[in-house]
Amino acid sequence: MVIGSSKKVVAEQIEEVRRICALVVDDDPLVRRIHGMLLARYGLEIEAAENGKEAVDLFLSGKTFDLVLMDMEMPIMDGLQATERLRGMGVSSMIVGVTARGLEAEKEAFMATGLDACWVKPLNAEAVISVLDELAKKLL
Repeated sequence: MVIGSSKKVVAEQIEEVRRICALVVDDDPLVRRIHGMLLARYGLEIEAAENGKEAVDLFLSGKTFDLVLMDMEMPIMDGLQATERLRGMGVSSMIVGVTARGLEAEKEAFMATGLDACWVKPLNAEAVISVLDELAKKLL
């Protein structure tokens, strides 16, 4: 896979739709920054939340996001609880879970909450391209 050309194709697909908004939810400020920067490289508008409760509160306030990167383990409200709550509220945004551990049973439990995908962090360019390609298909 040629990442440079894939990046261009994904960026063009997304620009054809509209400006995409993403919410990065992680209790680690460094991970929030890295994932936010990766997504911003592809032209996405980024907002961040420190935990699942903040993410839910943003949606309750009327904000909408096309993509949510949701960490699994966070204080106050973890990613599993937040994803279940968002889906229960009728949120149809693409929600991608991210976890520091790649244990299959944990990923399956996280997926069962209503995720569209689950990745082991930190995300790399290839993972982001894959997510954005799926998002572009969903939005087109």
